[in-house]
Amino acid sequence: MLDNVRHVQHTYETMECIGGMGIVEETIMPRLYREAPVNAIWEGSGNIQCLDILRAINKQPKVLDVFMHIISQAKGCDLRFDLMLKRLKSQLKEAQHSEFCARSVVEQMAILLQASLLLQHGKSYVADAFLKSRLTEGHHQYGTLPYGVEAKRIIENALHITAL
Repeated sequence: MLDNVRHVQHTYETMECIGGMGIVEETIMPRLYREAPVNAIWEGSGNIQCLDILRAINKQPKVLDVFMHIISQAKGCDLRFDLMLKRLKSQLKEAQHSEFCARSVVEQMAILLQASLLLQHGKSYVADAFLKSRLTEGHHQYGTLPYGVEAKRIIENALHITAL
C-alpha cells in the first residue's frame, strides 16, 4: 500500500526533474502521471487495504504476533527504530478498535518492516539513510535527506549493483 501511494509522488518528482519535456504529450511521462493514481488503487484504495489489515488483526490476533516477532528482531539495533516500535505497539492497542487511525498504523507497520529488514540484512549506511529519512520528522518527501547521509556511497553501490 505504501509503495502505491509513493508511486504518484515519484512520478510527479520524475516529471519535475525532466522539466518541460515531462509534460510534452509526445513523451511517456504525462501518461504515467495520469495513470499513477489508478495504479495506486489497483489493489483497492489505501483506506480499504488498511481497514482489511485491521480486520485481519482483529479476526486472527496471531497474525499481529507473527508480524511483531519479525520486526522486533531488529530491536536494539537503533534507538530511532526502538522508539517507533514502542509507539506502534501503543497505537496498535487503540487501532484494533478504531478505523480512524488505520492508515497511520499501517504506514508505521510498513516503515518498521522495511527498517527492520535493512537493519538486519542491509548495509549500515543504507539503513541509516532510510531511518533518517523515514523515522524522523519532516523527511518524507524526496530531496529532503538530512545532512550526514552517505549519498555518494549509496549511489556508488546502486551503480555497482546495476552493472552486474
